[in-house]
Amino acid sequence: MKKLTLVFILACCMLNVAAQDSFKVNYQGARPMIKDFVKAFIVSLDLDNVEECDAESMALYKNLQHAIGLQEKGQPLEKNETLTIDTKNGFLCYEWTYEESSSKIEMCYWNEADGKHKLFAVSRWCFVNGKPSSGQYDGMLFYRYNNATRKMTSCEIPGFNVEYFNKSYALPRVGKDIIVTTWHDNGTKTQKSLKWNGHGFNYDGADRKN
Repeated sequence: MKKLTLVFILACCMLNVAAQDSFKVNYQGARPMIKDFVKAFIVSLDLDNVEECDAESMALYKNLQHAIGLQEKGQPLEKNETLTIDTKNGFLCYEWTYEESSSKIEMCYWNEADGKHKLFAVSRWCFVNGKPSSGQYDGMLFYRYNNATRKMTSCEIPGFNVEYFNKSYALPRVGKDIIVTTWHDNGTKTQKSLKWNGHGFNYDGADRKN
């Protein structure tokens, strides 16, 4: 019961990060790029008007916003952070480290099979010595983007449940599948793929040792 309660609390913390359930995506050109989605998501958080109780959960997003600004100006990032924006593959990864701890945000999107929508994901995880630490703000958020209205709307996680104990989720920079890593007490780890099916995800089957 305690484990289920903690899972619920962690999920609520992550869900509370999103300030708006629906927001506009502004962009120039024929279609939005990953940076357009990311900037729209960050704007929806209203980081300049964060209540004190939410300040800790928003700090990493503020760091990401600052890093994007530095990169756009051609200025170096802080020594303890990295930012990768892969426009071609529709992927972003921001990582902030301090001693043996690190926090990572990944964002990407998929074109849905109907040709009218895109699915946008935000994945945030904390690690200690390279292993997930079940941080209170860890988790995943999903939004469905409407090509016609240019609006992003929060949606349920399509096809799977996020697990918060000894698990981490890696969004795809190459390919379309989410990789789920299970970290075992004996020091080994196994992986599964969440296979993209055009509108959601399916598990690919047995664990693979890594």
